Amino acid sequence: MMRKVTVAATQMACVWDEKDNVARAERLVREAKGKGADLVLIQELFAAPYFCQDQFHGFFDLARPFQDNPLIAHFSALARELGVVLPLSYFERAGQSYFNSLAVIDADGAVLGNYRKSHIPDGPGYMEKFYFSPGDTGFRVWKTKAGTIGVGICWDQWFPEASRSMALQGAEILLYPTAIGSEPHDAGLDSSAHWQRVMQGHAGANIMPLLASNRIGTEQGRAGTSITFYGSSFIADPTGAKVAEADRETETVLTASFDLDAIAHQRRSWGVFRDRRPELYGRLATLDGGPSQAG
Repeated sequence: MMRKVTVAATQMACVWDEKDNVARAERLVREAKGKGADLVLIQELFAAPYFCQDQFHGFFDLARPFQDNPLIAHFSALARELGVVLPLSYFERAGQSYFNSLAVIDADGAVLGNYRKSHIPDGPGYMEKFYFSPGDTGFRVWKTKAGTIGVGICWDQWFPEASRSMALQGAEILLYPTAIGSEPHDAGLDSSAHWQRVMQGHAGANIMPLLASNRIGTEQGRAGTSITFYGSSFIADPTGAKVAEADRETETVLTASFDLDAIAHQRRSWGVFRDRRPELYGRLATLDGGPSQAG
């Protein structure tokens, strides 16, 4: 039995014109479909520049609810037209709260659900705690026409607990839309290789393909800072090896094809899930690595 899926990772620059960003993203999705893609990953918060470089109250106006969201509706129609799965990153307003969220759109245009980013970073140029509450959905997976997918968002990718949780729920492909680049406080710091290797480890440890889509271009902040996003979007195979990789500056569509049934056989045969010892992992559920204080 063979269950082949072709996946695509994209990267692009963003500007202060949502219609332009949406048109660019749609063009990349159509290009990916032309290359045979069944699933296309667009980068994190692509509808605008990465506004978390600054603490500016006006940017809260960019957020929209999950229900009746025009961005989700637009890409739902595109997914239905092209027959592709589209995990869609967006800025969510929910009551008095705000989240860095992702709607999962199946190949028939159905919106399967919503994931809210679990890990929220806070540092120079990446001040997300000002805008986003920690996600309350937990890690989730979705059965789509392209297979069962698990999706984290940017900072989530640094945490192996997230990828393992999604794998244990039955994920067959891991996806990480991202916005990461230079560090305004340290021009000599380049995390691109580290960023890739951590995710390659998730692919290898869980024995499943992984896609990461990052943005490109230099974006100016409001207080004299700037971030140059380093692209380097990639697709890894179930051993963690990169099978497709973009450069740091070019708008790109990457594709790769996998046999999900053959990978499932590989995953079973390797034994990493058979030999897990969850009864020994209790300290992972504490912040300080000490005995659990629950109860």
